[in-house]
Amino acid sequence: MNQPLEDLAAWIGRSETQQDQIGATPVRALTATLDHPAAAVPDGTPLPPLWHWLYFLPMHRQCEIGADGHAQRGGFLPPVPLPRRMWAGSQFEFRAPVRVGDAVERRSTIADVTAKDGRSGRLVFVKVRHELRCNGAADPALVEFHDIVYREAQQPGDVAPPPQPAPTDAAWRREIVPDDVLLFRYSALTFNGHRIHYDRRYVTEVEGYPGLIVHGPLIATLLLDLLRREQPDAEVATFRFKAVRPTFDLHAFHVHGAPQPDGSVRLWAADHEGWLTMDASATLR
Repeated sequence: MNQPLEDLAAWIGRSETQQDQIGATPVRALTATLDHPAAAVPDGTPLPPLWHWLYFLPMHRQCEIGADGHAQRGGFLPPVPLPRRMWAGSQFEFRAPVRVGDAVERRSTIADVTAKDGRSGRLVFVKVRHELRCNGAADPALVEFHDIVYREAQQPGDVAPPPQPAPTDAAWRREIVPDDVLLFRYSALTFNGHRIHYDRRYVTEVEGYPGLIVHGPLIATLLLDLLRREQPDAEVATFRFKAVRPTFDLHAFHVHGAPQPDGSVRLWAADHEGWLTMDASATLR
């Protein structure tokens, strides 16, 4: 790595604040994308968990976009000099509803920057804390930790970590077909220019993957959407997920859920071969 970790660690504690208005159109658009029937979205409608990702979108100028479709390194996030960037996981506390019509402030802080050597070389992990406050409230309605991992370019002979078998005790199961349109619509809704999700030539020839990568946040949203379909009245208090293995658009995959004896819900995604691709859990009020 060209830049010492000590320099990157200097970003810890940096923060930025943004404002947004929770409008109804993104809610209607994601409702359609997730294949729910159309419904009215009046002011006061609470956002389903994770749908806050439809707001505070990255509005970088076109001249600021890097070769991978993301904004160039630097600015708020530390300028990690590794080419591959992925969403590794997140943790959430849903303390109060975020509703359509709310004026929301998001304060983001770099909580941690760490580096280690993995099977495929150097890795850098950046943890960002987001706090959302609605209508001038002193206390956050939502606290989110976002884990980002930066990796070296794939090299010939790199050995992928061994896959983990997914659990087989699902109470709920839903098949998802990750076609180009689904991936495009989610990229558009979240203003995500990362080329690994829509540019097949780039993702296969430059980043070395076999197909388009299904967005980690989309899979996480589909996991909580499965909970919402199975238990429409459930109120999620906390949620965490970890990306275990990439999911590609080459085959259908499945999202699963299983209520636990302690009242929590385990949620996971598995690929067409039954390998675990995302592991998650939710606690309910």
